[in-house]
Amino acid sequence: MTAEVLLYVGEPLARYCFPAGHPFSIDRQRAFWDEALRQNLAQRVQVLAPRIATREELLRFHSRRYLETVEDLSIRGAGCLDYGDTPAFPGMFEAASAIAGTALDGLERIMSGLTRRTFQPVGGLHHARADEAAGFCVVNDLAIAIRSLRERHGVQRVAYVDIDVHHGDGVFYAFERDPDLIFADIHEDGRYLYPGTGHADETGAGEAAGTKLNAPLLPRAGDPQFFAAWERVLDHLLRHRPEFILFQCGADSLRGDPLGHLQLTPAAHAHATRTLCDFADRHCGGRIMAFGGGGYALNNVAAGWCAVLREMLRTD
Repeated sequence: MTAEVLLYVGEPLARYCFPAGHPFSIDRQRAFWDEALRQNLAQRVQVLAPRIATREELLRFHSRRYLETVEDLSIRGAGCLDYGDTPAFPGMFEAASAIAGTALDGLERIMSGLTRRTFQPVGGLHHARADEAAGFCVVNDLAIAIRSLRERHGVQRVAYVDIDVHHGDGVFYAFERDPDLIFADIHEDGRYLYPGTGHADETGAGEAAGTKLNAPLLPRAGDPQFFAAWERVLDHLLRHRPEFILFQCGADSLRGDPLGHLQLTPAAHAHATRTLCDFADRHCGGRIMAFGGGGYALNNVAAGWCAVLREMLRTD
């Protein structure tokens, strides 16, 4: 029997949590789940437990030396994987592996026809590179999913759409020269916010020129500016006709997030999800995976992610 939406929550994902005082130390999964229960959304989905990625699966994107470093620091429970944003914590390797494995479980269930849509609220670690961590991201579950779609399932033309307040640089630069990775990212202008990338003139390189769309918004931009940029995203996708969609729907682009300056409301996330699901139904066999991404104000996480889930459950 086909489930309309599969939702992944569980303790292994909640363990991806940095030490107290870090922006990523809050229980975002619990905030979302409590609100999903309150809105009667959780009762309408099939909830699945996370699974742990194997080392071989992680190696589809990450280097062996980097994974060994992550595992070593995870065992020690101390140290830093970058310049300070991504500190090690005990069990970090296993928690990151749960995020990657959960993404692959959702992908495999879509490709086997068990569902068309999945939501991984704890996922979307879009800053990690193949051989280094960055911006709170230890592994890049999105890049692993893209590689897995190509290598394991023969799906070449993949769309990656990102509305997190931060540019998805870990995905962009990994596939900057890949003409079959259709990239579209609305984010706060990199002149004002980490990671300082994602300028409008970054449109892909070599044979991939024109397959990447970066739509930076100025600080304090709100829903009207987002909706205008979103029309460009849909036009970009229609022009390139992907077969599968990965959607990073970070809640840190909502008004009041402590790390960003955009002023979006959950209506932006709802509109993006609704139109992206419609696009997937028309052009991708309905195949879309959503990833929670960032978000560091619990009320925004709850509201933004529930807006995404609600729209994924729409059948009209």
